[in-house]
Amino acid sequence: MKQIKFLFAVISCIGFLSFGTAAAQDHTIGALFPLSGPNATYGDVFMAGSDLAVEHINADKMLSGPMSIAYEDSQGLPQPAVVGMTKLVNVTNVPYVLSAFTGVSKAISTLGNRNEVVAVNGGGVGPDLAALGEYFWNVIPLVNLEVRAVMPYLIKEKGIKRVVLIYIDDPFGNSILDELESTLENAGGELVETMSVPTTAQQFSGIAAKVRAANPDAVYIASYGAQQIQIVKQLRDNGVDQQLITYSGYLVPDALALPETEGIIATGQGVNYESDDPITKRFVTDYTAKYNSAPTAYNVNYYNATYLFALLAQALEAEGKEVTGANLLAKRKEIGTFDLVGGNVSFQENGTLLFPIQVKTVKNGKAEVLDTIDFGN
Repeated sequence: MKQIKFLFAVISCIGFLSFGTAAAQDHTIGALFPLSGPNATYGDVFMAGSDLAVEHINADKMLSGPMSIAYEDSQGLPQPAVVGMTKLVNVTNVPYVLSAFTGVSKAISTLGNRNEVVAVNGGGVGPDLAALGEYFWNVIPLVNLEVRAVMPYLIKEKGIKRVVLIYIDDPFGNSILDELESTLENAGGELVETMSVPTTAQQFSGIAAKVRAANPDAVYIASYGAQQIQIVKQLRDNGVDQQLITYSGYLVPDALALPETEGIIATGQGVNYESDDPITKRFVTDYTAKYNSAPTAYNVNYYNATYLFALLAQALEAEGKEVTGANLLAKRKEIGTFDLVGGNVSFQENGTLLFPIQVKTVKNGKAEVLDTIDFGN
């Protein structure tokens, strides 16, 4: 009889331990980053932020089990991104995906909404990304705010009124065209000429000739990846000496290292890297130590997007709820504000975070802040 009772006790303990083990859950999220092709430099920047967040989340044991990221190569293009998103949704079964680039984000948003999988953008800045459905979130201020910040500043402080726009012929480029037209008109400036370039173009001497003929006060460049670097280089090499203006997508290491970048004016979200709040301080300290360089806003965005998942999943686990896309969405709406790198932030109703916009100029390979415009949170 004692042996039977002992055996029953052992079986009960095994069952209890098995239940405890089953309760712990490994968490995998997805990411659609350009890991190859002309936009691969962005993939490295994005991963630096998201990977550091995973290190912190796992070190702090924020979740019941370890967290990891399943990376798929979007190449920065819609078609490969849809293939990758389909795999993440149907094979990997992730509830949450990191996205980047305007065209990519628009292409995968339908799959996310249809399957109740959250997609979070920290790199694309097209204004229409604010209207892709409740399962699509942005942790980056969109480019309409960047244009609205820089042009009135340049007209008032630098006397720049006549602007030529060189823009990539895709949804992102067209969104900047629309915003620049209205912002310049309202601020007392003029868009004297617009020049669209195909997404695959790499030769711009003809564009440079047209810019010289238009003789503007400044040239706004709306492109990305290797193409935008070539536009800047070839404009300078072909005698365009006017002020160059661009958006946050230009401020990546490859571009900052280019001699022709000297003096360019670019906008980007404002992050107080000197903040004493523990999340920001830890991020800056560990990022600098790991990568031997100062972080950029893109590093911040993908750290925040990844850390946001952990905060939401942690809250769901505390309530005994399954970590699904639908539950993550409901929990984000319930909590409302979050402590992330850069401070306490809130989502707008359209699922987008607001940050102040900084107007910067590049000097000696570094971006220096000229002014900060706060649109409110």
